[in-house]
Amino acid sequence: MSESLLAEQPYRTAFHFQPPQNWMNDPNGPMCYNGVYHMFYQYNPFGPLFNLRMHWAHSVSHDLINWIHLDPAFAPSEPFDINGCLSGSASVIPGGKPIMLYTGIDTKNRQVQNLAFPKDLSDPYLREWVKHTANPIISLPEEIQPDDFRDPTTVWLAEDGKWRLLVGSQRDKTGIAFLYQSDDFVNWTKSDSPLHKVSGTGMWECPDFFPVWVDSTNGVDASVINPSNRVKHVLKLGIQDHGKDCYLIGEYSPEKEHYVPEDELTTTTLRLDYGIYYASKSFFDPVKNRRIMTAWVNETDSEADVIAKGWSGVQAFPRSIWLDKNQKQLLQWPIEEIEMLHENEVSFQNKKLEGGSLHEIQGITASQADVKISFKLANLEDAEEMDASWFDDPQVICSENDASKKGKFGPFGLLALASNDLAEQTAVFFRVFQKNGRYVVVMCSDQSRSSTKDGIDKTTYGAFLDVDPQQDEISLRTLIDHSIVESFGGGGKTCITARVYPTLAIGEVARLFVFNYGTESVVISELSAWSLKKARLNVEKP
Repeated sequence: MSESLLAEQPYRTAFHFQPPQNWMNDPNGPMCYNGVYHMFYQYNPFGPLFNLRMHWAHSVSHDLINWIHLDPAFAPSEPFDINGCLSGSASVIPGGKPIMLYTGIDTKNRQVQNLAFPKDLSDPYLREWVKHTANPIISLPEEIQPDDFRDPTTVWLAEDGKWRLLVGSQRDKTGIAFLYQSDDFVNWTKSDSPLHKVSGTGMWECPDFFPVWVDSTNGVDASVINPSNRVKHVLKLGIQDHGKDCYLIGEYSPEKEHYVPEDELTTTTLRLDYGIYYASKSFFDPVKNRRIMTAWVNETDSEADVIAKGWSGVQAFPRSIWLDKNQKQLLQWPIEEIEMLHENEVSFQNKKLEGGSLHEIQGITASQADVKISFKLANLEDAEEMDASWFDDPQVICSENDASKKGKFGPFGLLALASNDLAEQTAVFFRVFQKNGRYVVVMCSDQSRSSTKDGIDKTTYGAFLDVDPQQDEISLRTLIDHSIVESFGGGGKTCITARVYPTLAIGEVARLFVFNYGTESVVISELSAWSLKKARLNVEKP
């Protein structure tokens, strides 16, 4: 990024996906077809603010890093989507033909489900799409409000030879994942019972339903049901009332059309990310046999700032996802292609960080970096007891104990996008407590000092990290990209994404530190950091 452009647009990202201008939100229909990756997304071509008459923008890539922006795949144009083309999913059906299922807002402002397919399969970029003449293929159920029925999932094939899909909904604050089946993709029948529903949770947006191996980090195609009990199913739900992506792990029985999660959906349900990360969508990548997920990361500055920038929204860096060995949670990790952008590696081992100390990571571009650290702790019997007034809420713990508040074990971690005088800094760190004879690790992302600007959301985020610091080191990986800080704790067990808008710590003058403000020393067993080159984002010329 040139210095002149950086001065004008200091918050545009270098390796996170975003369109050249205007508003972007949900990722739609990501897929890999004939070795080409496709990213569709909700897009307002008329400006940087939200507009319900959404278009489906379209970009393609050969490596999920460098992208070519194409013309929009489709726009509101027909009675079944004239008031907006909302979110949906891609599926590749027998014969290798891709299809899109998406929500349209019809002439009566009802949300209905529609089918589209490529006009020319010989075009490697699938530039043009055709809406099926039978649309809408799924109409609004009688008992559902017109604007509470959207976001069809990728389809899967059950053993009875029929295809299934889910549509998100609600009725009287009961979140619902409606289940439909079809044998031709055009005529769909709603099952007598939803796949799952939970009272009091409100609208379920952008559902995702996919299998994961219990004994492998590889991905699984959506139509693999449960060979030899080697698969569990993940139901991911966007809880509209809270703007959070939660997920359940459980058993799916296609014979009974039933899904039984191991835990119920509550305020403590697992989240994909404990910061800003919503409307996520995953897909199976047959090229590398993995499941990949991305999500919308919205702006947290003011509307006036958005208008001045001329753009809004980025996509999270793509993550490989798989089931942890304990089968209780997903692990998420930046896709390996990020290494294409690595340069200027800095590394060291076995460095002791005394209490109250800082160590600058020099030799890399601090505003555009990938950092991996592992911390080793000793004498944990001296750890503080967890305060009962925190109600076991990590958000409260991190908010009341920001990076400036000394404890015993913690805070220790990274100061990202820091200014020379540390007036600006985004702190990503850990604290270790004792509770009922065991150790509790809390991971925090503290944006309270991220910018000297006013009118910005500087919420601090927090989550528990399921590691035993007696047995395991505490690891952190953080991707820093000008206005986004994505952090992965414990090898991807806990993820926190933040948006920040520094005014001092910009470009080449931004600094990066590893720190320990606790009273007890910690050891950095290993640290590796890289500058990241800028990804190529090209616009296809007519």
